[in-house]
Amino acid sequence: VQLQASGGGLVQTGGSLRLSCVVSGGISSVNPMAWHRQVPGKQRELVASIRSDGDTNYADSVKGRFTISRDSAKNTVYLQMNSLKPEDTAVYYCKIIDRVRNWRVYWGQGTLVTVSS
Repeated sequence: VQLQASGGGLVQTGGSLRLSCVVSGGISSVNPMAWHRQVPGKQRELVASIRSDGDTNYADSVKGRFTISRDSAKNTVYLQMNSLKPEDTAVYYCKIIDRVRNWRVYWGQGTLVTVSS
């Protein structure tokens, strides 16, 4: 199983980015998926998640600004990030939970988002 995250970069405060996470290796993106982020020296935190039924959940700090979505045909999950703030600067990781194989968790390699003030 592989998760390939992309879309990070440098953006100014108030700007937007869209992260993508392509899932491969015989697992469907319809499984529960999530985006987390991590700043050096801090714990990895949940940003947004999407369940198999499409239900979504967001950290309070990103509600109203970020949107997680899924394209099952492309086996891809996205994170649309609007109104970015310097405190959103982090490495963003996508995650999938394999419901078929004992709820095993797989992580992508991370993509860096830097928001300049």
